[in-house]
Amino acid sequence: MSNATIQRPARQAPAPKRRGKNFSMDRRPGFLTYGILLAFLIGSTYPLWYSFVIGSSTGGVFASAYPPLLPGGHFWTNVAEVLDSIDFWAALGNSIIVSSVITFSVVSFSTLAGYAFAKLRFRGRQGLLVFVIATLAVPTQLGIIPMFMMMKQFGWTGSLGAVIIPTLVTAFGVFFMRQYLVENIPDELIEAARVDGASMIGTFWHVGVPAARPAMAILSLFTFMTAWTDYLWPMLVAPQNPTLQVALSQLQSARYVDYTIVMSGALMATIPLLVLFILAGKQLVSGIMAGAVKG
Repeated sequence: MSNATIQRPARQAPAPKRRGKNFSMDRRPGFLTYGILLAFLIGSTYPLWYSFVIGSSTGGVFASAYPPLLPGGHFWTNVAEVLDSIDFWAALGNSIIVSSVITFSVVSFSTLAGYAFAKLRFRGRQGLLVFVIATLAVPTQLGIIPMFMMMKQFGWTGSLGAVIIPTLVTAFGVFFMRQYLVENIPDELIEAARVDGASMIGTFWHVGVPAARPAMAILSLFTFMTAWTDYLWPMLVAPQNPTLQVALSQLQSARYVDYTIVMSGALMATIPLLVLFILAGKQLVSGIMAGAVKG
């Protein structure tokens, strides 16, 4: 037997445990994150707060050396002045009718067209889709004069129909719904519904609509907000039957403009949108998160 000593390999130290992905996911945001979010929150809400500050003050607030940061005590007085100056409730009703009809029509037609472009196979599908997308590059202002002439020939000027009909469907809505449905409805699910004997409309209603609800909610909010704040087209075709934005413009049509009254009216017109976003905020967040997780 050899006298040479047998050298044993040295024990290696255990490798340090690596921190997995769960550690990074469990980390809570720090003060810097909350500080940035707070700064964005203050920057976003400050214009609305300042509108309330001016709307609750008197006309002499603009003569002061420093702008006020706290609201005054004349908000309800200014609101009463707005109600006396314009037919606020009639204009509010017109805006509700116009915005609701346009929103329902745009969401319905856009969902149907988006489902057809996304999941149906027919001749000329790509060409029609390219044409729809190409219309997005045409400025809206180019079509105002031809549309006004058409509304005048039809005898619709001065009515709410002239405000509603040209915007019953939008190219953006069709493209938005098409992009959403392409990614969120498997072709196998549609084929299974057709094998079970569902018709084309039945497949759309029982498969397409449930899958499209988050996108429909987002499109509804954006369409309602766009129709609610639209000023140029309602002012051109229906100044005698004004929407809320057209009626509020009458507050600054005089030689002397009291901006406290104007701000009060603008704030009154913003309140319905805030209520809508609060009520439909859950659907908006779920739609955004569904698209983010799917992507």
